[in-house]
Amino acid sequence: MEAEVANKSPLYLLEKFEVGVIHLDAKRTVLAMNDFARKVLPVGEKQPFDKLVSSFHPARSKPKVDFLLDQASSCPMVSAVPMTMIINIPEQVLLIKVTRLADHMGKTTGFVLVFYDVTQVVSQEVAASEPPSTSVRLTRIPMVANHKVAFVDTQDVLCLESQAHSTRILTRDGFHFCNLSIGDLESRLDPEQFMRIHRCFIVNLQGVAELGREGSKTHVVLKGKNKEPVPVARGDVLRLRKALGLLSRH
Repeated sequence: MEAEVANKSPLYLLEKFEVGVIHLDAKRTVLAMNDFARKVLPVGEKQPFDKLVSSFHPARSKPKVDFLLDQASSCPMVSAVPMTMIINIPEQVLLIKVTRLADHMGKTTGFVLVFYDVTQVVSQEVAASEPPSTSVRLTRIPMVANHKVAFVDTQDVLCLESQAHSTRILTRDGFHFCNLSIGDLESRLDPEQFMRIHRCFIVNLQGVAELGREGSKTHVVLKGKNKEPVPVARGDVLRLRKALGLLSRH
């Protein structure tokens, strides 16, 4: 029993993490990386050396990487704390930290980008009988605040709202920020528990308190203190009603 508990402890997981390290110059060009980074990243395909670090990130992740580096280089006081973000790549969720390097005068000479594969912390294996397109499923959602990463259990999530390249997450405690896109999250969440009811919203079906209608528009109201209606796209109303048990699934 003690061994089982130890295997689940954050310290145990941290000790198991391999670390990817990438060295950038002041212009954000890739100078070098360690062996684990070479193993995880598509180095052979992208040939990232002597190129901008954003060049080997998926298009949806490039704005996030640029923002992270902008924040790290904007203010010496702010960049003293490593900037943190999370990105989703096929089969993996990476926690990325970036810190600025400076010379004796405080002038930026480059950056160090460090990443951890946190997939096993935030996900569970999907049964082999399910489609092979998604091999891991999120059971915890990573959130970033004040340069720190916290995790919320998916069962505590009421709603997810798209915010361009990031997502605002509503729990009973209030709103939180996750810099994975709503599309990334949708592909990793349990479709029996979560449903995309609008291009900007995913709801936890267990968190729906009311299904209402105002004129020609349908909405849901969620459990908890926040009673602001969440819109339902016209094309998703029938599917939602079936999922809520209001219509036969025949």
